[in-house]
Amino acid sequence: GKTAVLEATARALGGRLRLAALSGDLATERDADRLAAAGIPSRAITTGSACHLDARLVHEALDDLAIRDVDILFIENVGNLVCPAIYDLGQAANVVALSVTEGEDKPLKYPVMFRVADLVLLTKTDLLPHLPDVSPSVIEEALARTMPAARMLPVSARTGAGMEAWLAWLEQMAV
Repeated sequence: GKTAVLEATARALGGRLRLAALSGDLATERDADRLAAAGIPSRAITTGSACHLDARLVHEALDDLAIRDVDILFIENVGNLVCPAIYDLGQAANVVALSVTEGEDKPLKYPVMFRVADLVLLTKTDLLPHLPDVSPSVIEEALARTMPAARMLPVSARTGAGMEAWLAWLEQMAV
């Protein structure tokens, strides 16, 4: 979900912003390779068994990535909703990618992640017709109970739905 959104972001921006990415993974460089193929200069950070990135890992990875002329540096953390929430990586904003397939209760089950989020991207919305028990409005209600200033954008990397609102948010952040 996260990598697909970043790939779609690069395509949709068409070069309007200069992007780079650090991609956290337990064991592979696959996501960083996908991002590089999408035109986003990327560096993989493999953590071994750690379920999150930390500031030291990010700092070391930045040595290998030219970011001087970058408008936005994405730090794609290891994909879980627990560990990454409590580590400050020096980021300007926290965006949580929440897939519709994960269920409506994730903001309530993992409130720490959502409390620190500036934005939630509700991803894979193209699957909603196949998930009759999932309601974006119920997810939004759960976010309102956990996020100080709840903000959710539904997106689909596959169809491009919602991408313009996401790009507008990014462009505002890059100013």
